[in-house]
Amino acid sequence: MRVARTRGAALHWRQDGDPSGPAVVFANSLGTDLRLWDGVVELLPSHLRLIRYDKRGHGLSSCPPGPCTIDDLAQDTLDLLDHAQVDSCVFVGLSIGGMIAQSLAARVPERISGLVLSNTAAKMGEAEMWQQRIEAIASQGIEALSGPILERWFAPAFLRDDAHLPWRHMLERTPKAGYIACCQAIAGSDLSATTLGLTQPTLGIAGRLDGASPPALVEATLDLIADARFCVLENSGHLPCVEAPEAYAGLLLNFLKELGHVD
Repeated sequence: MRVARTRGAALHWRQDGDPSGPAVVFANSLGTDLRLWDGVVELLPSHLRLIRYDKRGHGLSSCPPGPCTIDDLAQDTLDLLDHAQVDSCVFVGLSIGGMIAQSLAARVPERISGLVLSNTAAKMGEAEMWQQRIEAIASQGIEALSGPILERWFAPAFLRDDAHLPWRHMLERTPKAGYIACCQAIAGSDLSATTLGLTQPTLGIAGRLDGASPPALVEATLDLIADARFCVLENSGHLPCVEAPEAYAGLLLNFLKELGHVD
């Protein structure tokens, strides 16, 4: 197991593919760990260096006490890139991972050669809504809210299949303190001003049935970036990399070809 000790946390991370190949780094959503990308990574070419990690308070990473910000999470990620000796990468971020991607791309644009902003936005929801969720989880636990959360994550057809159950278990096993800290990070962030200045080639991906970040919200963020295009995956919700890994990997492969990382 790989661990990177950043200035904010001890991050569990994984590397697949060729350690000397072009780097693609994945950042996952609230309430998930690096296994979110299993179905996509296995479809990508073996010459790529594919890096995934558990953000602080999730998976096998440490859970520092107290709240954090998107900038803190971006700094964790930058420290991970330094630890892994990644000078430049294509960064794929989903939901809060997409907010981390935007922050990182603004902070160190020379190290992010391309962006994939998936099921995310520069501003995700209002602070009051997040505070209500935080209070409910603090008093009742994540299990009390997992049903409504899963309805926002997945299309109805996927929820009727037992395939959704591992994701329910992953969500419910997320450390409460880590989940709440990341809720606080989202609640306190509006990245619109810095995202407006991004110049990296950018692919935006949304799920037609996403109840957490609807396509219009994702598209509005892509509209802030000059060199960006936007795609919608039909019959998918907030985690299309889980529901439609082949389609998701196809979009990513085409983008990587445009950037010259895939023949």
